[in-house]
Amino acid sequence: MSIGAGWTAESIREFVHEYEVQPYGTKSVWLAGRGVSYERLQRWRLAVFEGDLDRGLVPRKGGPMTMTPGQRRALERERAKELADHEAEIAKLNARIEQLEAVNETLGKAIGLLHRRSEQEPGATPPPSGPSSS
Repeated sequence: MSIGAGWTAESIREFVHEYEVQPYGTKSVWLAGRGVSYERLQRWRLAVFEGDLDRGLVPRKGGPMTMTPGQRRALERERAKELADHEAEIAKLNARIEQLEAVNETLGKAIGLLHRRSEQEPGATPPPSGPSSS
């Protein structure tokens, strides 16, 4: 069950996380550019941070929330750092893969050259013929 028509739980979660890391003073413009009302965003934020987004449950208003806005921002900064670290690690591993593939290709060419060279060498030399003892 989704709390946003046409939105999956994962896309709502990502949307809320993207909103949280927007710089101060740019959030309303960012939100308007995506065609989502602030009221809908508030409902999604409650579901992401306080409720059960996967089951479409949003906590009731009126009670104290477990996370303050400052705690949510800190959580989002930490998540953004983890994502950046993860992407940097992926880029590093992709570069290593490309390097190893280049080495593999070079070694394959070298082995091919060695095989061709060994095919071109003459076979075993016959024993020298000397005076025969007949």
